[in-house]
Amino acid sequence: MGPALKMPSRHMTVAEFLDWDSGDRTGARWQLRDGEPEMMAPASDPHGSILAELVYLITVHFRASERMCRAVVEPGVIPRVRSAENWLIPDIGITCTPSSGAKMLIDPIVLIEILSPSNEAETRANVWAYTTIPTVAEIVLLRSTSVQAEILRRQPDGSWPEQPEIVGDADELRLDSIGFAEPLRSAYRTSGVG
Repeated sequence: MGPALKMPSRHMTVAEFLDWDSGDRTGARWQLRDGEPEMMAPASDPHGSILAELVYLITVHFRASERMCRAVVEPGVIPRVRSAENWLIPDIGITCTPSSGAKMLIDPIVLIEILSPSNEAETRANVWAYTTIPTVAEIVLLRSTSVQAEILRRQPDGSWPEQPEIVGDADELRLDSIGFAEPLRSAYRTSGVG
């Protein structure tokens, strides 16, 4: 049995969280939600496969277009609302800002989550927090159990739509903010889903 986790005795700020040593040596990912550290479960095989394929497709797109943008796996992001108490981890963050060496992704344009049945409520709570980040133009949720995605696009007036665009098995996944378009099925190529 490994060492006991050292859970804080009170709510934490983002600064305290980033300095905190949980005692966990398993390599688990932690995020801070409303001042409370939250351990994140490891990704399932389909989840990880979808993540890898999508990062590959986006990276190929950037290299072909010669845009100096990048896809970052599991970056830390801080929502604008309750920013002192929340440091969240999407599956993929896309930015066109050069790497700063910081512990968080600066100026994300697109944030992508892969929905797992075991944590869908927590992931959807993160999505609403992501809408408060001023630079985010698109948020994508991909299902890990079927070939389907939901896309939220910030409207020209800065608001978000009431309902996401649903993208299905035979549809194209478009990320207008970065000029990306690929059949959705391509992200599921090695996942065994579908």
